[in-house]
Amino acid sequence: MAQAAIRKTGTIDIGIVEANPVCFKGRLLLFEYIRCKKAPDGTVIQKYRGNRTDDSYFRFLEPATGWISPAFGHGLHLGNAFVREDRVYVTAAEGWGKSRFCQLESDDLIHWTEPRVILEDPNWAGYNTSICRDGDGFLLTFELGKPAEKVGVPFTMFFARSADLKDWTLLPDAVFGREIYTGGPMIRRFGDWYYFFYLDGSYEKGFRESVARSRDLKNWEWSPRNPVLEADDGDRKPDGQFSDEERELIRTAVNINNSDMDLCEWNGKLYIVYSWGNQRGTEFLATAEADGTERSFCESWFET
Repeated sequence: MAQAAIRKTGTIDIGIVEANPVCFKGRLLLFEYIRCKKAPDGTVIQKYRGNRTDDSYFRFLEPATGWISPAFGHGLHLGNAFVREDRVYVTAAEGWGKSRFCQLESDDLIHWTEPRVILEDPNWAGYNTSICRDGDGFLLTFELGKPAEKVGVPFTMFFARSADLKDWTLLPDAVFGREIYTGGPMIRRFGDWYYFFYLDGSYEKGFRESVARSRDLKNWEWSPRNPVLEADDGDRKPDGQFSDEERELIRTAVNINNSDMDLCEWNGKLYIVYSWGNQRGTEFLATAEADGTERSFCESWFET
């Protein structure tokens, strides 16, 4: 099987990193985390250029029409969206490095359930999440930076299962990336294999998107075809409405990173989103595409 050919299609926004595409009721939508970073005293120190509030929140964007949903999940961070039938589930960290993960749900992208805590530990420092189908149930991966005795090299990924997307049970022996730096997870399962896409690298050598697989979430096999994505000038093509100043920023910004990749099937292809930039706050949201299905994409990084 040939390695999946990813075709980068351009930068669509500035200052958005954590985003993932979903298909919901026949529409391709992009879930976006709208950042607002604050100092310990509550002073806003950085936020997304389109954020007119003094808080973080989530939203959905329809790329084909430009439609944007009402904001929701105010004050939560690093969200990820998952669709089951006609319902959307969003998992999120209570805050950068906070100890609790929350979940919100909606049938219409307008009315949302109150955030409820699904996993917590006072010793945790929590960040990103990702969900996939897992047989008759579901698997959640979540990113921790602490405690040191569990995490090893920050950041490290842990796992929980649910039969109904309501109650989650931690898998105590399942872990990925304790010995290496990892970040920005995307989890999928096909057949007997779990496929784990993640960020690795360093500021000295650059950051790139890679993939590993496992049958048991404990023993991992790295793809001989890594990296999946890495920084190049294909990231810089503007694909949206930008001012002259913003276009110059896209053209000249330091680019050492491709990360936070996520994807879904749409119109016979894969619609892919990822982040690029300096991994220090000057970051961009870009898209790409590939032929095939999610399953063929995952398998292509390992099969000969």
